[in-house]
Amino acid sequence: MAMSGEKAAAPVGHGSGRPTRPLWREIVQTVVLAAVLAFLIRTFVLESFQVQGHSMFPTLTTGDRVLVDKLLYRIEGPRTGEIVVFQSPVKENQDWIKRVIGVPGDTVKIVAGQVYINGHRYAEPFVKLNYRYNYGPVTVTPGHLFVLGDNRTNSYDSRYFGLLAEWRVKGDAFVVWWPPKVIGGI
Repeated sequence: MAMSGEKAAAPVGHGSGRPTRPLWREIVQTVVLAAVLAFLIRTFVLESFQVQGHSMFPTLTTGDRVLVDKLLYRIEGPRTGEIVVFQSPVKENQDWIKRVIGVPGDTVKIVAGQVYINGHRYAEPFVKLNYRYNYGPVTVTPGHLFVLGDNRTNSYDSRYFGLLAEWRVKGDAFVVWWPPKVIGGI
């Protein structure tokens, strides 16, 4: 009961004067919002890819699932040593994964299986299977990358298809999240 000159307080909850939404509408809104957020995250921030093939062995093997950072890659750009996922320049409907060896301005040369970048030997402790071959030199032009698989004896990479256009790169693979026995940073 209100005293003279005072207004009665509105009851809290359903009787507050605010119309309540039906449960089905709340569920639909939540699902739509979750779908939009998932789409935006997958498109612009993070995406999961499954490794197929042996070109990155022993670093990555068939069946490994990696998370790819799309956002920071676009801000910072590619760096030597990063592992990137990209749209294949040979098979347009496939995504491939390789290691960046040369960035714009670098001169890459391979002598007896050893990689040299700008005249300096590039240490590659991740390469376990290598053979003695020569390649180059090749200078990486603006807007391109030179990429190699870690398994040099079984990798179709820049030695064969040439420089990779940077616009094809989807992002930097930074962690293996599956299977559990190999979870960890790359």
